[in-house]
Amino acid sequence: VKPWQMKGVEGVSRFLARVWRLALVDEGNGVLRVSPKIRNVPCADRELLRVVHETIRKVGEDIDKLCFNTAISQMMICTNAFMQAEFVPLDEFIRFLTVLHPFAPHITEEIAERLHAHDAANGSTACLSESAWPTYDPAALESADAEFVIQINGKLRDRIRLAKDAIEEVVHDAAMQSPKVREHLEQRTIRKIVFVPGKLLNIVVA
Repeated sequence: VKPWQMKGVEGVSRFLARVWRLALVDEGNGVLRVSPKIRNVPCADRELLRVVHETIRKVGEDIDKLCFNTAISQMMICTNAFMQAEFVPLDEFIRFLTVLHPFAPHITEEIAERLHAHDAANGSTACLSESAWPTYDPAALESADAEFVIQINGKLRDRIRLAKDAIEEVVHDAAMQSPKVREHLEQRTIRKIVFVPGKLLNIVVA
């Protein structure tokens, strides 16, 4: 019922190409090797771990609801997180490939086979099609960051993302760096500051 558009195919093709380049490096003449960015080490990056487990959760739920577009969108977000990370833990990447597998079975099986062959110590040779769907850790879904609402006289002026446990002084300093906040403080006197940990900072001015 919708007109065919090649643009949609190109977008998915670029996405899968990024996944491929993330895992494998082309040395020329058809020789491929596993990217040095893929490492068999525990994931110490809490935010990356959160994105991976959020992807496992969301894609699983979206498949049940037949919401394939949003599932693919979440996997693109996860791929971007992998690209930006200093390195990609092998176990987390295999979990990602398992989630992507129902959408792109051939390329994910190829990548997984090469990763397993490269990392003999991993000991796993099972096909993704024979692997169980990965489970997500609810604790890993909790972000270490929080969005602080910055108000002036009770009116929203900006939103700033900081560590969830950031103290008042840190949030205040960050708010003072915001152009949106500063423009409403010009020639005004700060009378009081109301701080709600993990949520907001309200600057009362006269």
